[in-house]
Amino acid sequence: MDDPFAAMRIEYGDVPMVRADMPADPVTLFSSWLSAAQGAGVSEPNGMCLATVDGTGQPHSRIVLLKFVDPRGFVFFTNRASDKGAQLAANPRAAATFWWSQPRNRQVRVAGVVEVTDDATSDRYFAERPRRAQLCSAASPQSRPVSGRAELEALVAALEQRLGGAPVPRPPHWGGCRLVPHAVEYWQGRDGRLHDRFRYERAGDTWTLQRLAP
Repeated sequence: MDDPFAAMRIEYGDVPMVRADMPADPVTLFSSWLSAAQGAGVSEPNGMCLATVDGTGQPHSRIVLLKFVDPRGFVFFTNRASDKGAQLAANPRAAATFWWSQPRNRQVRVAGVVEVTDDATSDRYFAERPRRAQLCSAASPQSRPVSGRAELEALVAALEQRLGGAPVPRPPHWGGCRLVPHAVEYWQGRDGRLHDRFRYERAGDTWTLQRLAP
């Protein structure tokens, strides 16, 4: 019987990562890799798999969109009353993974602690969103059971009717979260699976850098 997974195997090419070319700050390298993925036509290269843990120790993961990154960390926005929000409130430790197949096969892993951004940051981003996205975020009881699609659409329609064309206020339960990293790992595929892999680890106000075996 044919193995469909064997047919999926590809070679990654043999472009090396050179330690001497890596910046002192991992965010600088992340911004470069993100720009390269965007330039290569990767769809939503800011998509990241965010992992959290619930009170029983069960990990959960889902794709969220990174909205900006700076030296303090990686910022995304969410409903804080959702499952992920409740998990982060109880245990703020989290991890995120990015994967880009173009222009090279690259992965970035981030581990750290999530903190809530200030209200001004959340207000500013919410105001920039399309109105439909604002309405849906405000009306949706994220992670809660619903009877069907019609119930969700009715919630959005009811909110829009109540507002009567007025601006959509940011719900108090919706806002920004910043993943503040203590480790950032960079991986680039190489032929023969002898990949390049480097890990930055925070050391006070600076970062250390080590090569890891793939």
